[in-house]
Amino acid sequence: MRITQGCFSFLPDLTDEQIRKQVEYCLKKGWAISLEFTDDPHPRNSFWEMWGLPMFDLKDAAGVMNELASCRKIYGDRYVRLSAFDASHGWESVRISFIVNRPKEEPGFALERTEGKGRNVVYTTRAYAAGRPEGKRYD
Repeated sequence: MRITQGCFSFLPDLTDEQIRKQVEYCLKKGWAISLEFTDDPHPRNSFWEMWGLPMFDLKDAAGVMNELASCRKIYGDRYVRLSAFDASHGWESVRISFIVNRPKEEPGFALERTEGKGRNVVYTTRAYAAGRPEGKRYD
């Protein structure tokens, strides 16, 4: 099962050249780039680990690509997300976010159904990988 989160998630994985072009676009707009990683890509998990600090003062895509390569070298077995933050007044939020690295195998999610009182039915998702310890989920 392929995790689909963020922009471009229904497309094939972007090449490094395509990622670089997106980074250039973001930098041209004045947005700050940040990299995050996780081994728990549940849609409600918004707290991914930050790779270094956000690159607020970076003006060259090569610097971002260098940081991405360093992150992949250490966390290549996890999900890595690139986000661009627009700090302009009135927006002050992430403008674009997409996955730039995935583990080789993505086990996916189970859909669990729980019946409550009356006709109440609650559905929830659970990542198959979440049953393993953190850092060992995609070994």
